[in-house]
Amino acid sequence: MSRNTESNTYTILFATAMVLIVGSLLAFVAQSLKGKIAENKRIEKQQNILYAMGVNENEEGSVNFISKKDVDNAFSKYIVKQYVVRGLKATENNKAYLIDIKKEAEKAKKPSYARRLPLFVGEKDNKTYYIVPVRGKGLWDAIWGYIALDKDLVVEGVYFDHKGETPGLGGNIKERYFMDAFTGEHIFKDGKFEGITVLKGNADPKSLDKADCEVDAMAGATLTGNGVSAMLKIDLKMYEPYLETLNQ
Repeated sequence: MSRNTESNTYTILFATAMVLIVGSLLAFVAQSLKGKIAENKRIEKQQNILYAMGVNENEEGSVNFISKKDVDNAFSKYIVKQYVVRGLKATENNKAYLIDIKKEAEKAKKPSYARRLPLFVGEKDNKTYYIVPVRGKGLWDAIWGYIALDKDLVVEGVYFDHKGETPGLGGNIKERYFMDAFTGEHIFKDGKFEGITVLKGNADPKSLDKADCEVDAMAGATLTGNGVSAMLKIDLKMYEPYLETLNQ
C-alpha cells in the first residue's frame, strides 16, 4: 500500500516526529554537557575574581587571564577566605563563589528573603584585597564585574564584562584602558559612600584625581557607562555596612 506523502496528515506527522527527535537529541546533548558547562563557568568566575586582584598574565595593553590549568591552584593560593555577607554579619563559606548573584537579586524581590552577598578575601605580596561581585544593566543586556578594594576601600583593580554591548563602544568596558582607570579610585568621599561614576566630560580624562569618585566615560557609550555607574553604586552600597567595619 503506497503512502500519500503529499497529504496534510503526513506532513503534520512527519514534522511532529522530527521535532520530537531533534528535541530529544538536543536535550541529551545539553544534559551530557551540563557538567562541562558548569565547570567552565566556575573557571571563568575564578579567573575574573583573580584578575580583579591583579593575578593575571597581562602584557602591555592586553587582557590575559591566568590559564585554565593554573586557575585551581591560584584560586586556592590567593583567595584565603570567602564570606557570605548580610548587613554587618559575614559568615565564612568556602563555596561563596558558587552563589549566583543574579538569582539572589530575583529572590530578594520578596521582602522576606535575606539576600546572600558573596565576598572574597585575597592576599598577594603582603597585601589584603576584598573582592566584591557586581551586576547591572547596560544598553542592551546584562553587565557584570568584580571590584577589588584594599582595607581603606580604595580600588586596587576591576574586571568588567557584558553580554551584548556594542563592539567598539559599550563593549569597551572590558578593555584595559577603561578598567585600569578605576585603579586607585575611592568609593567614599568625605566619609560618605559615593560609589564611582562614569562621567562624560569630567575634566579628568586621565583619571589623575583619585578622590573624586569619577572616571572618564567611553566615547559613544553613555548608556553603558550609566549602567556601570548604577551597578557600582547599587551593588557596592549593599556591602557598605560590612565594609565600614574593616577599619574599626
